[in-house]
Amino acid sequence: MPWEKNFNIDDAVDRATEVFWAKGYEATSLADLLQAIGINKGSFYNAFGSKKKLFTQSLLKYEREQRRDILAELESLEDPVLAINKLFDALIEQSLTDKDKKGCFLVNTALDLPNHDIDTQKTVKKGLKGSESFFERQIKSGIQTGAIPKTIDPGICAKGLLALLVGLRVLARGVFDKTSLMAIKKQAIDLIH
Repeated sequence: MPWEKNFNIDDAVDRATEVFWAKGYEATSLADLLQAIGINKGSFYNAFGSKKKLFTQSLLKYEREQRRDILAELESLEDPVLAINKLFDALIEQSLTDKDKKGCFLVNTALDLPNHDIDTQKTVKKGLKGSESFFERQIKSGIQTGAIPKTIDPGICAKGLLALLVGLRVLARGVFDKTSLMAIKKQAIDLIH
């Protein structure tokens, strides 16, 4: 008799993402995933193949639905300085309301990058490069409109903004309070003025 899934794969990936995000890849056990998804071991292997493959699906889905969608929405704003401001405001708000202090799944994975396989490393690097590219496009747009000084180097400044974004996401996991997170945002905005 062929195997039939009796659960929604997308929902299962979402539930697995929550576990991976909270615990990290290494600390997440198969038992954790089975409990979160609500399936047995056979169904798990039939649907996902392995913990590693499910982790990859989770990371890609998070990257697509969290980072890319948010940046695309901000990019539609006509004011690039406002877009950068809104991004940092949103990250601070998200961090302060995250009672579990999970941070960013992509950044959390980046912190453990040497211990991940090549595919995961590529996904993380592509995601972070996408954020850097967002900043660079906003800076170039701001230079064109006169909102950002022509003396700003878009590539260098974008790297600085990415570093501040990553730092904010790490420090917001319980080290920095709102005032300190706002200081990071101030530094980010100062970079483009």
